[in-house]
Amino acid sequence: MAMLALYLALYPALVGSLLQKLAPHSGKYRNLLLFPALWVLTEWARGWVMTGFPWLWAGYSQTMGPLKELASIIGTLGLSFVIAIIAGSLALLAQKRWHSAAIIIPLTLIAAFIAPIVDPIKTTGKTASVVLVQGNIAQSMKWNPDALWPTMLKYMDLTRPDLEDNIVIWPEAAIPAPESMVGDFLVNANKVANLNNSAIITGIISHQHNHFYNALIVLGNHNKLHQAEGDYQLNGDNDYKKHHLLPIGEFVPFEELLRPIAPFFNLPMSSFARGAYQQPNLTALGYHIAAAICYEIAFPEQLRDNITPQTDFLLTVSNDAWFGHSNGPLQHMEIAQMRAIEFGRPLVRSTNNGVTAVVDAKGNIIKQLPQFEAAVLKAKVPLVSGETWFYRFGQWPVLGLSWLLFIFAGIRYWQQTRRR
Repeated sequence: MAMLALYLALYPALVGSLLQKLAPHSGKYRNLLLFPALWVLTEWARGWVMTGFPWLWAGYSQTMGPLKELASIIGTLGLSFVIAIIAGSLALLAQKRWHSAAIIIPLTLIAAFIAPIVDPIKTTGKTASVVLVQGNIAQSMKWNPDALWPTMLKYMDLTRPDLEDNIVIWPEAAIPAPESMVGDFLVNANKVANLNNSAIITGIISHQHNHFYNALIVLGNHNKLHQAEGDYQLNGDNDYKKHHLLPIGEFVPFEELLRPIAPFFNLPMSSFARGAYQQPNLTALGYHIAAAICYEIAFPEQLRDNITPQTDFLLTVSNDAWFGHSNGPLQHMEIAQMRAIEFGRPLVRSTNNGVTAVVDAKGNIIKQLPQFEAAVLKAKVPLVSGETWFYRFGQWPVLGLSWLLFIFAGIRYWQQTRRR
């Protein structure tokens, strides 16, 4: 954890170093242009260097804040840019330079007020019925072979009372075994879901072409509510394989070097293969669902590239049990809420022990379960139509502006050095 903190500290340290190098004197140019550009570029870099760790960008502070509606236009990185400008103007205000703060802060508030008015997302009046099952399986038992059948039966027992006419969602690796090992259970669950006019989306280990994947599969009815039989097939195509894997937890970089060093690098299920970057939406009861497994929900551009005009809602599943009683699951939930705002789509989140919740297209939690207990959440997901500005253009406008400001600063610094 100390090494992680030291690594993450490099990015704001780089901002401070470049800021002092390129614009050593406080002023409007430094505080309102260069500082926001450097802050956004380093946050963006943190999101892809060494596979990326975009956890808690500054923009996530507005998940439930007054500026959150702007995320549908400029995204989370855009919010980071705006927050950095506000911080710069407040710094000028502290130096009794009133004009910048007097202009910027009101303009920001006006933009936040206008954003929902120009939002192209409209409610359709239709809903999708979902049932989210939170198993609360202890992390110590997660990969214990003796716990496999008790775990699967627990999920089925929790599901059975609310199975009819619903999309049931079990969390990441709810079935902690390869598909081929639990074929009889899956075939039976497929029939049960079909008889109840339902679909079950579950996390599982997929084994294809000699590779293991952290995956989601759909049991029961894929295409419509009433079907003669369920559509599930072993290694079928209505699945999702996790693309963005968690370092150490799901794959070990330089594993030939690191695995022999210490048993720490031999965690259970730490040799997954990557799924494709772009994959078709899952289909359940005829609904189109864009999926992200656990950590992937923190990567907006990846999710953006997997959303289509037909996507009805977003789905993220997770096993946050290893976070314990820390703030981690709550932070993870806020990150998921921001994806709903950016893409103007409702989101459902099913986890092993919380936070399990349903979020509307504005990022508001409609319904959620308490943490650390086995429970079932039954809800109606309000469907919408339209495309947000962020879905159309992504992060590139704010990144382009930040790069232009940074390049301008570099040219300015070079010219001043030449004159000296």
